[in-house]
Amino acid sequence: MEQRTQFNIARGIRIGIMVMIGLVLFVIVGGFVVRGLWNWLLPELFGWPLITFWQGLGLLALSRILFGGIGGPGGRGRRRRKGKRGPWGGPHWDLSDEERGRLKQQMAQADDEGETM
Repeated sequence: MEQRTQFNIARGIRIGIMVMIGLVLFVIVGGFVVRGLWNWLLPELFGWPLITFWQGLGLLALSRILFGGIGGPGGRGRRRRKGKRGPWGGPHWDLSDEERGRLKQQMAQADDEGETM
C-alpha cells in the first residue's frame, strides 16, 4: 500500500511539472503570436508602431482581463451560464426518462404527419 501511495505522489508531481511547463509554453507562444499578428497587420493598416514580445505579452494579459475576466475556468462566466438548461437553454434537458420517451413519440407522430413542433 505504501508503494502505491509513493507512486501516486510521484505521478502527481510529474503531472504538476508537465502542467507548469505547458502553461509557460502557452504564455510564451501567446506572446509571440500577439506580437507577430500586431506587427504584421497594424503598422501597415493603421501606421501604428511595432511592438516587442513583452508588449505583446502585456496586450495578451490586458485582453484577458478586459474580455475574459481574471478568474480561471470556475470564474464569473460559469456561474452566469449555470442558470440555463442545456446548451441552448431548452427545457428538454430536465426531462425524466418517461417524459423524454413521450416527447420522442410526439415528435415521431408529428414527423409522420408532416408537422413541425
